Amino acid sequence: MSYYFLKTFDGEFEEAIEKVTAALKEEGFGILSEIDVKETLKKKLDVDFRNYKILGACNPSFAYKAFQTEDKVGTMLPCNVIVQETNDGKVEVAAVDPVASMQAIDNSQLGEVAQTIQGKLKSVIERL
Repeated sequence: MSYYFLKTFDGEFEEAIEKVTAALKEEGFGILSEIDVKETLKKKLDVDFRNYKILGACNPSFAYKAFQTEDKVGTMLPCNVIVQETNDGKVEVAAVDPVASMQAIDNSQLGEVAQTIQGKLKSVIERL
C-alpha cells in the first residue's frame, strides 16, 4: 500500500500552492502550517534545494472526531500535503494517505474517519 497520493503537472510552483490550498478549502481543510523546505535548508545548512513546501492541512470537524476516538492521534496530525518542483520543471503534489498512516493504530472508529479523509484528499489531488 502506498502512503501517499500523487499528481504531477505543468505549471508554476506558487500557482500550484494556490490551487492546492483552494482545493483543500473546498473539502473543508485549512492550512495550519506551511514549511518552506528550500528556505529552511538554505538558512540552517546553507545549501540550495528545489522549491518544496509542506502544507499541514486540517479538517477541524474530522480532527475533532479523531481526537474523540484516540487521544494520541495528534502525533499523526495534521495531514501533510507537499508541493515540489521536479527535476524536469514540473510541479508535483502529494498528500499523505491517512488510511495507510492510521493502520498503526488499532481503532476501528479512527479507521472510519481515516477513510473519509482519504476520500477527501484523493479528491483534492485528482482535481488538480
